[in-house]
Amino acid sequence: MKEKQRAVSGKPAKIIPVQWDATYFFERAVRSLDRYHYDKALKNFKRAAHFEPENPVNHCNMAGILSELGNYEESNKILKWIVDELDPTMTECHFYMANNYANMEMYEAAEDSLVQYLEEDDEGHFIDEAEEMMELLTFELARPTKQANIKSLGGMREHDQARVLLEEGKFAQAVKLLEDIVEQHPEFSAARNNLALAFYYMGQFDKAMQTILKVLELDEGNLHALCNLAIFYQHGGEREKLANMLGLLRKTYPFHQEHAFKLATTLGILGDHEGAYRHFSRLIRTSGNVDGSLCHYAAVAACQTGRYAEAEKLWQQGKAVDPQSEVAPYYLDYLAEVKAKGQQPAPVSYHYHLPFEEQIKLWERLPGEAIPERFKRDPLVRSSFFWALRHGDRQTKLQVIQALGMIGDDEVREALHAFLKEPQEEDDLKRIALLVLRSIGDTESVEAVFGGEPTIVEPRRIPTRLPVWEDSWQDVLEEALRRMRPSYDLVQQHDLLTLWIEFLSRIYPDVPKIGKPGGWAAALEYWTAKMHSRPVSFEEVARRYETSAATVSKHARRIDEVCGIQDKMRSANAVLQTRPIDGQE
Repeated sequence: MKEKQRAVSGKPAKIIPVQWDATYFFERAVRSLDRYHYDKALKNFKRAAHFEPENPVNHCNMAGILSELGNYEESNKILKWIVDELDPTMTECHFYMANNYANMEMYEAAEDSLVQYLEEDDEGHFIDEAEEMMELLTFELARPTKQANIKSLGGMREHDQARVLLEEGKFAQAVKLLEDIVEQHPEFSAARNNLALAFYYMGQFDKAMQTILKVLELDEGNLHALCNLAIFYQHGGEREKLANMLGLLRKTYPFHQEHAFKLATTLGILGDHEGAYRHFSRLIRTSGNVDGSLCHYAAVAACQTGRYAEAEKLWQQGKAVDPQSEVAPYYLDYLAEVKAKGQQPAPVSYHYHLPFEEQIKLWERLPGEAIPERFKRDPLVRSSFFWALRHGDRQTKLQVIQALGMIGDDEVREALHAFLKEPQEEDDLKRIALLVLRSIGDTESVEAVFGGEPTIVEPRRIPTRLPVWEDSWQDVLEEALRRMRPSYDLVQQHDLLTLWIEFLSRIYPDVPKIGKPGGWAAALEYWTAKMHSRPVSFEEVARRYETSAATVSKHARRIDEVCGIQDKMRSANAVLQTRPIDGQE
């Protein structure tokens, strides 16, 4: 009635124009696919292709729907036209054609398409499926199939080794191997993609960007590279470029599960949680083997789009299929907690591991200094450490250096050596990194930058402003650190080191003659414990260092006279006692 009155009154009605473009019809097609309405999906993909006739993805989507509907011949016409005329680099079309021919029982044609795929495709994403199809064709043709010169296998064995290294979080080793592969096989896009990711995981953003742009220079439609580039744009704050890339990715509807997973994860990381949820949901529906990580990714997308009941259900499923992982239980507890408080969940990470702060808390509760082997090998855990070592705040870097000391492998040594050479990093943090290196058995000379100056730190030398560093001074330090390591953390060890350097620097050149290092080492531990409010007595430390309480007391008194430790502690306590209580001014 109101509409009629508006028409009679002669007032123009408000009309919201619909933007009829490829994106509009693509999104309608995807919604139809989600509901298994293939006829409607095909109709809308055709319209999308009409608006963007040069975009091979739209035509490939049409071919895929036709194949789902059993119209294999028409599907192959489109796929052949794509590789013959529109975009010859889309070599995966030959694999799709081989599938269609096999479904039509045209086995020789399927064999020809499969051989063409293997001989022309650089990536080899369907190489396992192609080998399975070859076995089927051998049976159907009752003869051996034609031998193919598999293009993507150039460097494949080494590439598999590099992928294993990436999966184990050994990024520096992976980089060396991938750089060799790329040098020998310049068109091996998958190796370049993984090289870019390795650089990114290590926090070497500029190298990652250069590498991924080279992939797209060689293969402009490479989905993995486009996804990686979008994430790099987000990291670099390139908003306009990111918006354009997101628009392209939102129009993509991959057939292969690996591509769909990559796209879904990328959309989630970029904040398009609705798009991520759509792809993850489809993967869970169609995947024959749903693992804990896929459940987590889908749960995060559900949570970020307000589907909290669905998120809880997915994390419960993840907990069931991966009972060893702490991830699903952590987020189920978190979801229950915010629900009980009537709050909205904060943004949740798509990475399939505990938040960085939670990992640190977990390890701090473990006995001794052991980190479970599965965490040491987890590439996401390791990448978060290496990333935070380059880009975190001071406190985070301190935590990371301590955690890396507990991992203590060759990859850690390389990361800490690189950290010591960074001019912008604080000298105090570098000294702690040096302590870690020495504690994990690195006894070689170390290149470093201290005080803005490049230097070589010899095995028994601590970087200081002192003109000399006597062996007897080093003996005291090593004795103290050796006995302290089981029960003092890195910060406390560093405070002992700093105290010893301060004492020597203030008293130099009148440094007392040091006979046995134990008495001085015990005195240093005594003051370090006092500074950190740990109960300690002269008798206690004397017993552990096999010296007398009188000797420890004498050396401790001398250190206090020179450095004024008790005065500093009294001043610190006074500040704490006069500081206003939280919430008061």
